[in-house]
Amino acid sequence: MRDAVIVDAVRTPIGRRGGALSETHPVDLSAHVLGALAERVGFDPAIVDDVIWGCVSQVSEQAGIVSRSAVFAAGWPESVPATTVNRACGSSQQAVSFAAAAVIAGQADIAVAGGVESMSRVPMGSAVRTPGENYPQEVLDRFGVGGFSQGIGAEMIADKWGFTRTRLDEFALRSHELSAAATDAGAFAKQIAPLAGLTADEGIRRGGTVESLARLKTVFKEDGVIHAGNSSQISDGAGALLVTTSEKAAEQGWTPIARVHTAVVAADDPVVMLTGPIPATEKALKRSGLSIDDIGAFEINEAFAPVPLAWLAETGAKADRLNPLGGAIGVGHPLGGSGAILMTRLVHHMRDNGIRYGLQSMCEAGGMANATILELL
Repeated sequence: MRDAVIVDAVRTPIGRRGGALSETHPVDLSAHVLGALAERVGFDPAIVDDVIWGCVSQVSEQAGIVSRSAVFAAGWPESVPATTVNRACGSSQQAVSFAAAAVIAGQADIAVAGGVESMSRVPMGSAVRTPGENYPQEVLDRFGVGGFSQGIGAEMIADKWGFTRTRLDEFALRSHELSAAATDAGAFAKQIAPLAGLTADEGIRRGGTVESLARLKTVFKEDGVIHAGNSSQISDGAGALLVTTSEKAAEQGWTPIARVHTAVVAADDPVVMLTGPIPATEKALKRSGLSIDDIGAFEINEAFAPVPLAWLAETGAKADRLNPLGGAIGVGHPLGGSGAILMTRLVHHMRDNGIRYGLQSMCEAGGMANATILELL
């Protein structure tokens, strides 16, 4: 029976908006990790059956088939095909799921999955000319809203679960502190392919306090709790993973890191929008036959602080297993690249610490969420 394994995973450092990676074209960000992956594993790119790439704002420099352009920029053979997928923030996590499904089904033997987003060069929302034009009136009428807003969704979650601004700010500080500690301990050193002089995630802020965060103005509601300090950072970055079967890996002499044990997608209320990881986690656990306590590490994307906190409250997971290396509040969230970056972090963390099972989930526009369970090999 065919399976899907991750042989290796590599990422760029995450650059902050206008920072070190802002001068790098998103195609070149993608090509950089493709090249780094091939070099690390030592494979001939000609053996790759498909490159499956996540990208959200597929306009301007990210228009067309950014994955195919990346294949060219990396110097890979013209015979290597590529496609670009969009499941909002979970795009490159979905790319891994598609790659895993392809190799399990026998439609491919070797695939590269990953994603990119240069939010400095292609700002979020660039694909929409007029705000709200992508929602016809019948959709707005169905849900009784004038529009959909992730920020308002985050405010709704904070209100529903009773999270105070102080609680959210404490979680935000935790993200920076854990990100800094992981960086200082060299936890990311083996997975990062330095670029443009950047060797570590650029957005980490040290020495923050609840008092300093309390001075920041809320963004979505004047009397709300969500502000820039307890939200994910706007960022640039890319990640790539080599996916194949155990049999093909053995033929090539590769030692995989992890198996894609279970991969699901779920959907929830599109107005609150950001609670999808809760039913996605439940669905993944049910399908896998595992319990929440069987999972040794969780990567739940920190789009806004209430998202992982609500997930934690509903799942009953152990708090110290949640985002143990920090998260998007601390290092950034380059949309279409984040799923691959989080999975790269997760597989390396599992290997470095002997963790058998890890789970990753991300909230996505429209109330969706991917959830993936990995098993260490």
